Amino acid sequence: MKKVLVACGAGIATSTVVNGAIEEMAKENNLKVNLVQIKITEVGSHVDTADLLVTTAMTKKEYPFPVINARAFLTGIGIEDTKKQILEELKK
Repeated sequence: MKKVLVACGAGIATSTVVNGAIEEMAKENNLKVNLVQIKITEVGSHVDTADLLVTTAMTKKEYPFPVINARAFLTGIGIEDTKKQILEELKK
C-alpha cells in the first residue's frame, strides 16, 4: 500500500479537494492507498514513510519521493495530465 501525502498551505481546503480526487482514482483502479492530509510544513515528518507527495502548495525542497503539483485540481487546467501522473506513481 502506498502512503500518499496530500498537502496544501493549511492542510484543510484545497488538500480536501485533491484527497477526494485521489481516493476516487484509487477506487476506480483497484489501488490501495493510505492518504494522509497535511500542511505543507508537515511533510518533513513523513519523509521516512511516504511514497508520494501531491500538493497544491509551492515547495522547493527535495524529498526522497516524487512530488506532484496538484494545482490543476483547483484551476481545472491540465487536470487529466495531473491525474495520469498520480496514477503512474500509484501503480509503481
